[in-house]
Amino acid sequence: MKKILVPVDFSKHSEYALEVAAKIAKKQGAEIIALHMMGLSDAVVTRNESKEAFEAMFYMRLAEKRFSEFLDKDYLKGIKVTDTVHNYKIFSEINDVALELKADLIVMGSHGSSGLKEVFVGSNTEKVVRTSEIPVLVIKHRHENFKPELGVFACDFLENSIGPFKRAQKVFDAFGIEMQMLYVNLAGDFRSTREIEKRILDFLEKAGDPNPFEQLNKVAQYNEYSVEAGIFGYSQVTNADIIALPTQGRQGLAHFFSGSIGEDVVNHSDLPVMTFKV
Repeated sequence: MKKILVPVDFSKHSEYALEVAAKIAKKQGAEIIALHMMGLSDAVVTRNESKEAFEAMFYMRLAEKRFSEFLDKDYLKGIKVTDTVHNYKIFSEINDVALELKADLIVMGSHGSSGLKEVFVGSNTEKVVRTSEIPVLVIKHRHENFKPELGVFACDFLENSIGPFKRAQKVFDAFGIEMQMLYVNLAGDFRSTREIEKRILDFLEKAGDPNPFEQLNKVAQYNEYSVEAGIFGYSQVTNADIIALPTQGRQGLAHFFSGSIGEDVVNHSDLPVMTFKV
């Protein structure tokens, strides 16, 4: 891992993300690119001989000034940090910037507080997660000692999740995180243990696992009324440090998650979430 992209809006949540990115960068020997997206109108950007041009210059210089203050952190010492300001029309353009800069990971803060679905849906974070072709690590709270040891990778174990699974394995190995795979068996779509095991074995074989039967014993099955409640319930039981999920591209996380949300469980989750696009 060589480059970590951190979208910055100068809020406390983007600072939480920056601090986590710094811990990852030190461990991986990576550099950080701090990105601010301004969202100025075309009129402000393109009119060179008008007050709009001065307005654009003002916002650019303001962003540069705020960066100098925002990046003045002790935890960034020894890390190569580059700041950049881009204008955008739609927030999903962060994916284009990430690809252009050859970033390996996006670390992004989120102010979501009422559940995994609400962390993303309808927010700028959700737009990044939905469109990003590289992994996205979403941080909701401050993690002074970000040293994840156990991560839960939850999926439906269908063929289109093989790619995200392999990418998650690669990232987890690089971070030194033990992966615990999870299948949530829904009450409204119940499957027998034998049916689930067959699906998981087929998945592991197609993923090229040399010992699928041995790996099968490492896949947990958790019964719940919704996928969200199952993921958070199991993560709490195992004291997991991070959750990893596949996402369905433009259909977003809402496609993966359905049914009611156990708010009493979800609201208390402080875990970082990492997403991998299908």
